[in-house]
Amino acid sequence: MTAPQLSVRSAKARDLAHELSRRERRPIHAIVEDALAEYARRHPKESAAAFLRRTRAIDAGDDAGAAEIEAALAEVQAALDEHRKPHGGIDL
Repeated sequence: MTAPQLSVRSAKARDLAHELSRRERRPIHAIVEDALAEYARRHPKESAAAFLRRTRAIDAGDDAGAAEIEAALAEVQAALDEHRKPHGGIDL
């Protein structure tokens, strides 16, 4: 049975993994698993809605910046609405 493989196209990442493997006398897969687990712990999955709420809460302290951002978003939305055309559906 073949084992799962992960291909990394970074020489720097490969060299670092091999160096850590030699230094800690552990297999490379254990080094990579520990690094990825630590990364996942530090960067928990966040939904898009939660991200937007968090960034808006940060901007709430800066009323001038928030107003500027809202104006820019409204301008972009207006431009999109202006060029939006409904699809007529498929011809049967």
